[in-house]
Amino acid sequence: MSRAVIFANGQLREAESVRKLIQEGDMLIAADGGTRHALLLGLVPSVIVGDLDSLGEIELRRLKDSGCRILQHPRDKNETDFELALHYVLEEGYKHILVIGALGGRLDQTLGNLSVMASPQFADVEIIADDGLERVMFTRRGLEIQGNPGDTISLLPWGGEVNGVTTTGLRWSLTNESLFVDKTRGISNELVGEKGSLSITSGLLLVLQRRKQNLSV
Repeated sequence: MSRAVIFANGQLREAESVRKLIQEGDMLIAADGGTRHALLLGLVPSVIVGDLDSLGEIELRRLKDSGCRILQHPRDKNETDFELALHYVLEEGYKHILVIGALGGRLDQTLGNLSVMASPQFADVEIIADDGLERVMFTRRGLEIQGNPGDTISLLPWGGEVNGVTTTGLRWSLTNESLFVDKTRGISNELVGEKGSLSITSGLLLVLQRRKQNLSV
């Protein structure tokens, strides 16, 4: 199955870099106001999910006429539009999800988006949030990092300590070490080549990559 791309209603800091992330065959889903990010990139989402309080009637009519499917939810709801969109793609069977526009803007929304991504129900799903400048993902086992020399790599334990942290390809190596939520040891490491890797034995780790150069990797 192809990848799902969700457009959320946060900031889009590097539009041209984001454009390079979109691949042929991606399923495009917009979480309400995230529709505008898609349109900015010249893309029309296949599905729009949310309470639609960020879109005007004329805008919605044009999208419907273009074949876009609208899944409207009540404004009085218990989930954000992004969470609803994420559940939708999960129900559709997608295991690889790129989220555009989930970072920046309102801090409460950003933290809420990250909290949803960290849910155990997505443990077997690859979810990457990217705004063109920064890429964010969670891991319970480990992952490979691709980028450019000088990219900033920050490792943040989420919800509790993370144990058995081992890294390769980073300027300051970690070998079977622990990171704690009240310590900043994992902040501002650096990719020394084009690839790096990390593994952990327990816990949930937030990995943030800030590009030194805004390229398509």
